[in-house]
Amino acid sequence: MELNEIMELDKKYFVNTFGSRTPVCFEYGKGINLWSTDGKKYTDLFAGIAVSALGHSHPNLVDAIKTQAEKFIHCSNLYYIEPQAKLAKALVENSCADKVFFSNSGAEANEAAIKLARIYFKKKGMPEKYEIITLEKSFHGRTLATIAATGQDKYQKPYCPLTPSFTSVPANDLEALKNAINENTCAVMLEPIQGEGGINLLSPEYMKGVRELCDKEGIFLILDEVQSGLGRTGKLLAYQHFDIEPDIFTLAKALGGGFPIGAMCAKDHVAKAFEPGDHGSTFGGNPLACAAGLAVVETMLNEKLVENSAKMGDYFIEQLCSLKEKYSFISDIRGKGLMIGIEVSNGKAKELVTACFESGYLVGNVGPGIMRVLPPLIVSKEDIDGFINVFDIILSRFSN
Repeated sequence: MELNEIMELDKKYFVNTFGSRTPVCFEYGKGINLWSTDGKKYTDLFAGIAVSALGHSHPNLVDAIKTQAEKFIHCSNLYYIEPQAKLAKALVENSCADKVFFSNSGAEANEAAIKLARIYFKKKGMPEKYEIITLEKSFHGRTLATIAATGQDKYQKPYCPLTPSFTSVPANDLEALKNAINENTCAVMLEPIQGEGGINLLSPEYMKGVRELCDKEGIFLILDEVQSGLGRTGKLLAYQHFDIEPDIFTLAKALGGGFPIGAMCAKDHVAKAFEPGDHGSTFGGNPLACAAGLAVVETMLNEKLVENSAKMGDYFIEQLCSLKEKYSFISDIRGKGLMIGIEVSNGKAKELVTACFESGYLVGNVGPGIMRVLPPLIVSKEDIDGFINVFDIILSRFSN
């Protein structure tokens, strides 16, 4: 179909929650590239918002999905599922977790984490401990509970009154967090690097302080690694940058390489609070999703994509910092690995993203002030150099 026909169908039949979408429809992808229905080639440096970690049509992922689909797709969690058990094992063996529960999305994984923290204290005879502290500018999902956990008014206001009881405090302010903890607090929930908030980094001192504070107060530390997890930051899990371990952490996005799957991972002493009937999911952890997830995790480890993320991330940030020296309206370059934010003082982040798109590069933005770059973990030096050369030309047009 022609793009105009597709856009007309979308306008007529699809609920418009995405505003004015970029005028392109992709027909197929390979590696780091996507091709539109009109045959134009694009370099994908956004990975479907940090999802397509292996790039597009990676043979390992394609083979895993095809092989499982030819066997069977779904059987429900009333039965044992081999790919589910194997994926849980892979995640446990490569993290601090002891147990895993699978869901269909990051929001659902975060819901499971919230429920687990609350039910733990309820079963310990402390039903008053149900409040969770999050950070300002955080993002934890779009369900009613995870919107309440999200520390951004723009997501919350349309749905007030919100699910109780969540409180948000400023990031990197340990005193504010300490003052917010009370006898009703059961957990602190935060992203090691805030994604939707603008690629905001938490300091190592703060992260260690939060862990120590949670230990002192006898409450849980929940880390939302939906965007930062699975190689994105140059470590398999972002918490590994800080020499701490959470009690619970969540994954999604990259876990399925494009196939929907989320995971709530927990240490055994917390996970035991979930007993039969306390939580569940019809589709969560089904054979097809877990076959995809297992292929992604094994490929990341076997092909050393986490190491590539660290190496290419350092190189990418170095090249962007060179452009920052050249263009005064670039006020900051920040990130870890291949989770990179470009802050611009001219308020034209969206226009810059559009200019990149018109030049064949896919990147994103958070509001008018921050561009986001989240390439597949397979990105190469040549891919980065190609973008930097084009981006330099684009920036020169905006400097006049």
